[in-house]
Amino acid sequence: MRFRRWILTGAASAFVMAGAATGRLAQAAETASGTAPVITATTNTSFLDDIHGQQALAWVRSQNHHTTSTLEKDPRYVGFYKDVLSGLQAPDRLAMPSSMHGEIWNFWQDAAHPHGLWRETSQASYLKKTPDWTVRLDMDALAKQDGVNWVFKGPNCLAPTDEHCLVALSDGGEDAETLREFNTKTGQFVPGGFVFSRSKQTAAWVDENTILLARDWEGKGTTLTPSGYPFVVKTMVRGAPAGQEKELFRGEPSDMAVMPMVLTDGDGHQLVMVQRNVNFFETRYAVVQGGDVLNWLALPAKSEIEGMLKGRLIVSVEEDWHPDGQSNIPAGSLLSVDPAAVDHDVQVIFTPGPSQSIDQVGVTKNTVLVSLFDNVRGRAMRFTPTQSGKTWQATRLALPDMTSVHIVDTDHASDTAFLSVEGYLEPSQLWLLDGKGQPRKVKSAPARFKTDKLITEQFWTHSTDGTRVPYFIVHRRDMKLNGANPTLLTAYGGFQVSYTPLYAPEIGQLWLDRGGVYVVANIRGGGEFGPAWHEAGRKSGRQKVYDDFASVGRDLISRKITSPRHLGIRGRSNGGLLSGVQMTQHPDLWNAVIIGVPLLDMEHFETMSAGASWAAEYGSMSVPAEADFLRSISPVQHLKADVSYPEPFIFTATSDDRVGPVHARRFAARLEALGKPFFYYEDIEGGHSGTVNAPEVAHERALEAVYLSHRLMDAN
Repeated sequence: MRFRRWILTGAASAFVMAGAATGRLAQAAETASGTAPVITATTNTSFLDDIHGQQALAWVRSQNHHTTSTLEKDPRYVGFYKDVLSGLQAPDRLAMPSSMHGEIWNFWQDAAHPHGLWRETSQASYLKKTPDWTVRLDMDALAKQDGVNWVFKGPNCLAPTDEHCLVALSDGGEDAETLREFNTKTGQFVPGGFVFSRSKQTAAWVDENTILLARDWEGKGTTLTPSGYPFVVKTMVRGAPAGQEKELFRGEPSDMAVMPMVLTDGDGHQLVMVQRNVNFFETRYAVVQGGDVLNWLALPAKSEIEGMLKGRLIVSVEEDWHPDGQSNIPAGSLLSVDPAAVDHDVQVIFTPGPSQSIDQVGVTKNTVLVSLFDNVRGRAMRFTPTQSGKTWQATRLALPDMTSVHIVDTDHASDTAFLSVEGYLEPSQLWLLDGKGQPRKVKSAPARFKTDKLITEQFWTHSTDGTRVPYFIVHRRDMKLNGANPTLLTAYGGFQVSYTPLYAPEIGQLWLDRGGVYVVANIRGGGEFGPAWHEAGRKSGRQKVYDDFASVGRDLISRKITSPRHLGIRGRSNGGLLSGVQMTQHPDLWNAVIIGVPLLDMEHFETMSAGASWAAEYGSMSVPAEADFLRSISPVQHLKADVSYPEPFIFTATSDDRVGPVHARRFAARLEALGKPFFYYEDIEGGHSGTVNAPEVAHERALEAVYLSHRLMDAN
C-alpha cells in the first residue's frame, strides 16, 4: 500500500469490523462529578492539551456523560444500536481475500472474536459458499495472553514464499505499532525472531535474515520528523547484537518521512529501495545497490511507484513530466519505467481523459490493473504489454455502472485478481479476474436494507466561481419537492481522496429507511477528476472547497429537496474540518453538524500530533500569505458569542495519534466558554478511526442517528 494512501486510510474509512462489547464505553460515560472543570470565558483551557492528563480526562468523561445520558434516553437509540451492531457482526459479510503463496488469507472479526482471527484456505475452498478456514493467529487469545488491547494492523511478508512475516500490532488502534516475526507455515510467532517495539515504523524484507527498518531508534523522538514519522533507515541482520545496526540512509529532519521498500514481481526480480517523502506530495526514490549504495531515480517529485512488472517500475505521475527525448506526459498518467534508465525509457500505459482519474493500481504476473473514475463512476481496465514490449494493450473490464470499483487483491505469481463492486444501493460484490478473460462475480453480500423504493441520481451545480460540481443523491422515488425532506450531506475535499458510491448499511437502516435523503458531494480538493481537481483546492485555494460544499447545500434547497431546517452535514478528519468551517462560515445553512476526528485549530495544527505532515495540503503559518488564509478559516478562532450556531455533535478519540483529540477539545471548550450548546463524545481508545470495535462503532453511530433524528426529522 502506498504511504500516502496508508496515512489517509483512517480518514476516509467509515467502518471498523469487530466484535464484543468492552468496558471502555462504560468508562467513557462515567460521571466525574465534582472533579470535571467547568469552562467559562475566563478559564485557562491549556489543561486540555495534556491528552492523557487527569484534569483533561475528567472534562472528557463529564462531556461524554452529558452526551450519552441525553441521547441514549431517546427510545430510538436501542433499535439504532442493534441495527448497526447486527450489520457489523453479520456472519454472512464478505470475507475479503489476500493472496499469499497460492493460498487465500483473510482477517475476520465477529461477536465471538472481537480482536479477530487471521486465517487461510485454498482458492478452491474460498470460492465455496462456506470456505474451510484454518486459523493461524487468534488475536483474542494474544490480547488476553499479553494483557494488551491489540488491534491487528496487517502482515508484511517476504516474497515469494510469504513464510516470514512481520505482524503489525497496535495498542488500541493508534498508528504506532509493535512488529513481531510470524511464520505462516507453523502458525506461530518465531522464538527469538525479529521483534521491534512500539513506534511509528516501516520495515521491508531483503531476505529471510535481513530487514530494512525506519523507526524511532532511541525512543526519544530524535530520529522522528516534526510530523512524527522516522527519517533514518537502518539494516537489521538476524542475530546481530542490539545497537549494531548499520545506518543505510538518513534523511533531513524537515522531511515528512523516510522509509524502506522492496519491490518484487512474478518473474523473480527484486528492487531494494528507499523512499523519501519530502512532504505529503513530493517524493524521492533511490535504488539500493550492493547493500549500501543509493542510486536516486530521476522521477518527477510528484510521483508514486505503484509496483513492478517484468523488472520495470509502474509509476503514476501527478505533475506534467517531460523526460529526455520524449514528448510531455500529462499529470495523472500511468507509466512503465526502466529503473536503470528512468529519463530515457518511459512507456505511457494510460492517460486519463478530462472526466477521468486513476484510483488504484494493481500488478499481477503479466498485467497492470487500474480502477478509475469517469464522472465519479467506477471503471476498471487491464493493461498488457505487447510482444514488442513498447506499447500496451488496453481492455475495459465489464462491471456494473453507478458503482465504485476497487482492487481488493492481486497475485504476483499469476494473473489472478479480486475486484470489489458496490454502490449506494448495491451491496458489496466480489469479482474474480483470472487470466485474459472478463471478470466474473463469485460472491455477494446480502442486502441490509430495502431498496425497491429508493433511487440514486447524480446532479451537478455551479460553485461560487462557476465551476461545475457533481453530487450523488439517494432518496425515495416518491420524494416530494416540498423543502421538508431530512437531508444529510457529506464530503471530504482534500488530499486527492475521492468520495465515491459506498454501500453503508447504517445509512440505509437508520436514515434512508426512515425517509431521509443522503447526499455525497464530489468537491474540489479530492481526486475525483485527477491532480488538477485536487490542486485547485490546495493551500490558499482551499476556500474553493468550502464554497463548493456550500453551493451543493444551496442547490439542494433551490431544488426544494430540503431547507436549512432539515439539512445536516457530516465529515471526518479533513472532512471534520470541512464541517467545522461550514458551521462557522454558514451557520444559517445547516441545522445539524457532525464533526468527526477533526482538525479545527488551523492556526496551530502544524504543532499538534502529525500535523506538520499536512503543511503541503493546508499551507503553513510560517508563510505570511498562507498564514493569513489559515487565520481566515480556522473554526476554533471563528466561533463568536453573538452568532447562533446549530448545536453540533463532535466526536474524537483519546488515542488518535494522527490528528489527535486536542482539536476537538479546543473547539468544544470554546463553545462551552461562549455558553453555546453542543454534544461531545471522545472514545478513550480507537485511534484515528474514532472507535476500536463493533459495539463502539454501533454506539457512536446510534448516538449520531438520534442526534440527526432530533435535529432534522422531529417537529419543533
